[in-house]
Amino acid sequence: MQKATITSGITAQRISKTITFYKNESKAASMLQQNGPKPLLLLLPWLGSQPHAVDKYREIYFRQGFDVLTVESEPSHFLWPRWGLDYGAQVLELLQSDSFVSRPLLLHAFSIGGYTFSQMMVHISKNAQQYKSVTDRIKGQIYDSLVIGSVERMATGVGKMVLPNVEGLLRKGTLLYFSVLKGYTVDYYNVAIDMFWNNPPQTPALFFYCENDPLSDHMEVERLLKSWHLRGINVVGKGWKDSLHAGHLRKHPQEYLATLHQFLQSLSMTPLKAKM
Repeated sequence: MQKATITSGITAQRISKTITFYKNESKAASMLQQNGPKPLLLLLPWLGSQPHAVDKYREIYFRQGFDVLTVESEPSHFLWPRWGLDYGAQVLELLQSDSFVSRPLLLHAFSIGGYTFSQMMVHISKNAQQYKSVTDRIKGQIYDSLVIGSVERMATGVGKMVLPNVEGLLRKGTLLYFSVLKGYTVDYYNVAIDMFWNNPPQTPALFFYCENDPLSDHMEVERLLKSWHLRGINVVGKGWKDSLHAGHLRKHPQEYLATLHQFLQSLSMTPLKAKM
């Protein structure tokens, strides 16, 4: 496992091709650690995300004193869900390893990163006792541009994020692939999506979304918010009429940061004077 100092007080450790741990030894991290084990952010970026774009979010949490575990998704995790399930199990085992087993957890998932987390939830639902040490440590969950709605929206998402120049062709190809291999794809997606509706983590949640997102049906997001609220989950939604898929921070930086800061303060996971 390779380690590298990427900026003052931050060390990156590559755990695998798609998983990187960022250790924070800044002043903010020292302050946070005075109250017990340092919180760990589980960051699940969007498909095809570029490091410089994800860095903007990591830096927000570095300033709060968090360590960050970045778990990237690959097209294969989505196109062949059994591999996605295996990947979810791998992440869960990592969160139970000696390095992370005592850490309070915060989830921040973008776009199809939410699907990766749903694959983890499939394992948790089947082996609740085995993964109790993970679920008990999840203090909050944040979803940005959650891909939700029909299988067609998922196919559109694959096209836009993997090969945007041939988006339409890839979308049609993906839908054909789904129909031919329904038992190996769509049926698995339905189980994963069902986790969000019927077996969500019982911890406070924040959703960022917009009405003009082609990959995320804002009416479905709002229906999900109501469903979670009825389950007794403290859920907050921040929506915009016009914004960008997985780009709300870029489009509405002040509102995004203020909403995120308020949510983190409500979880008592950050120093009161920490800046976003």
